[in-house]
Amino acid sequence: MTETLAIAIAQINPTVGDVAGNLALVRDARAEAAKLGADLVVTGELALCGYPPEDLVLKRSFQDRIEVAVKTLAAETDDGGPAVLTGAPWREKGKLYNAALLLDGGEVQVVRLKHELPNYGVFDEKRLFQQGPLPGPVPFRGARLGVMVCEDMWFEDVTECLDESGAEMLIVLNGSPYDVEKGDQRLSYAVSRVKESGLPLLYANLVGGQDELVFDGGSFVLDADCALTAKMACWQSGVTLTTWTRDGEAFRPEAAEIVAAPDDTESIYRAMVLGLRDYVNKNGFPGVVLGLSGGVDSALSAAVAVDALGADRVLTVMMPSPYTSADSLEDATEAAALMGTRLESVPIQPAMDAFD
Repeated sequence: MTETLAIAIAQINPTVGDVAGNLALVRDARAEAAKLGADLVVTGELALCGYPPEDLVLKRSFQDRIEVAVKTLAAETDDGGPAVLTGAPWREKGKLYNAALLLDGGEVQVVRLKHELPNYGVFDEKRLFQQGPLPGPVPFRGARLGVMVCEDMWFEDVTECLDESGAEMLIVLNGSPYDVEKGDQRLSYAVSRVKESGLPLLYANLVGGQDELVFDGGSFVLDADCALTAKMACWQSGVTLTTWTRDGEAFRPEAAEIVAAPDDTESIYRAMVLGLRDYVNKNGFPGVVLGLSGGVDSALSAAVAVDALGADRVLTVMMPSPYTSADSLEDATEAAALMGTRLESVPIQPAMDAFD
C-alpha cells in the first residue's frame, strides 16, 4: 500500500487547436515534474486540445489528432518517469466525451468521463459532449484517486459517489475562466466537497487567454480540514510539487508554498494584459494599432497593450481635428513618450471637409 505520493500540478497555457504545441507544454511540465521527484503530474481540463474547443472538437480530423497525441504521450510514460493525468476529448463507442485520462507505464490506463456538463454563460458543453456516468475511483500505484472534471466539483453527487466507492483524495481538472468573484466561488465549492466527503482536494486550473475568455490559474490544495496547504500563483504558468502522506483511510497533503492572490484591481488589470497578449500571439498578429486621444481611457488602453506586447509592437495614432485642444495633443505625445510607443499624427480635417 502506497504511503506517500508526490503529485505535481502543471498550470499550463494551452491554445485551442494547437495539438502539437499543447503536447509540448505537457511534455515540458512532465520533464520539470520528473526533476522534482513527482509520481504524477496533473494538468487542467482539455489541456491537449485547449479550452474551450467549441465546434472544432466536432471535426473527426481534429479528434484523430487528439487521439494520436494522447497515445504518443502515453507511450512516453514508459520511461519510468511520472504518470500524467490530463484532459482531452475522447471517443467511446461512437460518442464524444470531455475526459480525464491517466497515462502511465506506456498506456492509457484509465479514462474518466465528465458527468456534469455546463450549458450556461460562456459554456456550451451539452451540444458538444455526451454526459459521462458517475465515476468510481482511479487506481494509481496503490492509491485510489477521486478524479473529477471542473463542473463535477460544483455538484455534490459526483463527490458523494467517489467517497462512497472508496476514493482517498479528490483531484479536479479545471478550465475555469476568470471573473472577479470566481476565486471565492471555486474555494467555496471546494470546501463544500471536502466537508461532505472528509477527503482532501487538489484543484488544477488552466492559465492564459483564449479568445474572449481568460483563465487565471490559482491552482490549490485543501486538506481534509479545509485548510489551504498549497496555492499556485495566479496569471502565470508553472509546475509545483505537492506531497501526500497516507493518514488512515485518506491522504494528507503536506504544507507547501501558498502564493497570495492579487487584489481585485490588480487581477482585473492582469486579466486584461494576459487576455490581450494571448489573443494577439495565439492568432499570429504582429501587434496592435490604437488611437491615443490624450485622455485617460486611451492612455490606459495603451498601457495595457504595452505591458502585454512591448512598446515595439504597439503603434499609437493621434487624429487631431480643428477642435482638438493643445492640451490633448500634448498629453498624447507625453503618454506615447513615457510608454516608448511610436506615435503617428493623422489630422482628420480633410476627411471632415469631404462631408461639406
